[in-house]
Amino acid sequence: MRALRATNKCIVAAVAVIVNLAVPAHAETAGLDRSFAELADPGYAGWSRAESDIRRAWSRSGSASMDLLLKRGEEALDSGDTTAAIEHLTALTDHAPDFAEGWNARATAYAGAGLFGPAVEDIARTLTLEPRHWEALAGLGAILDEIGDQPRALAAYRASFALNPHQQDVKDAIARLEKELAGVAL
Repeated sequence: MRALRATNKCIVAAVAVIVNLAVPAHAETAGLDRSFAELADPGYAGWSRAESDIRRAWSRSGSASMDLLLKRGEEALDSGDTTAAIEHLTALTDHAPDFAEGWNARATAYAGAGLFGPAVEDIARTLTLEPRHWEALAGLGAILDEIGDQPRALAAYRASFALNPHQQDVKDAIARLEKELAGVAL
């Protein structure tokens, strides 16, 4: 019961960040306002370039050592070794606490290990550092959906989709949840 309350507090905090997307962005992507605007335009033909520019900025911590920890964590995650991924990414977040992508990567590893409470905490930290992190919002939506909180999952997915309307999986999740929640008071 205590763990459930802690998870709910983290979820509430993460949802509060979703509602307040007007917070200034972290320096890593502060110069990418145009790319974010281009990405958010569903009709913009160069959206994939804008997305690549943003992802590239997200992946740079400013330290070769920290970038290596991110790479090792992602490689461990890709190979299915969530324990090693969490270890590498914890070292990263310990040494680079202002690096949003480190928190997001560790959230992904935690979610992959079924540790939703810590994942949501890391998503909240990611969104505090980079409120426009559509992948973190989509991850939050997936976790909320998994634990049965469809109304908040839908809100998270919608926030993600508003930032990047080129995510087919998020678009499909929104359509599915809207259909499931039709007639249910949100």
